[in-house]
Amino acid sequence: MNIHKRTRLTLLDRQEIWRLYQTRVWKVTQLAEHFRVSRPTIYAVLERARLQEFTPRNSTNQRFRTLQYGLKRLAKVEQAIQDRLKREAKRYNKTYPGELVHFDTKRLPLLKGQSASEPREYLFVAIDDFSRELYAAIFPDKTQYSAAHFLIETVIAQCPYQIDYTYSDNGKEFKGTAGHAFVKACAQHDIGQKFTRINRPQTNGKAERVIRTLMDMWHNKF
Repeated sequence: MNIHKRTRLTLLDRQEIWRLYQTRVWKVTQLAEHFRVSRPTIYAVLERARLQEFTPRNSTNQRFRTLQYGLKRLAKVEQAIQDRLKREAKRYNKTYPGELVHFDTKRLPLLKGQSASEPREYLFVAIDDFSRELYAAIFPDKTQYSAAHFLIETVIAQCPYQIDYTYSDNGKEFKGTAGHAFVKACAQHDIGQKFTRINRPQTNGKAERVIRTLMDMWHNKF
């Protein structure tokens, strides 16, 4: 069997594997061939299914839950913006998912009743240039380690396709030497890096626009 080394199983794939296995018609070998993964991967999926780990865990972080609910609405807003831009000017999109994923961060505003002396959290966002698929998470800081964690645990873990390049500004959370956490994470997953021109963060317009829209929604909510 020819297994694609970059094949990733989505949540729907894992649920379908469990459903087919329960019919007692599909065997592990057949499932591995059908989904183009190894047998150990199928066994791991079945074990997680038995532990009922396919159901997303509820977050106690009110900000994160609000963010989750807002992403669906944001996708519609983003699509409306893109439709308007297409009418106004010729756009130069990438040609396939994962070719270029835009990254950016934003320091979150204070909540009502929150003291200015309290630590401020940071929003990390990523948007695929071709599909406009969005990823977001909130961290207590915007260090290289938070950026690397966001890339691995949020974007790569959920993205169904291989990412070829990240595109970000020249912030310290994204750019550094070979030992830099985010740079190292990219290298370990065969992901290249591209950056905006110095002092021209607006060239990362897709991510900037996503954050602006999220902030508008945030202020209306809180």
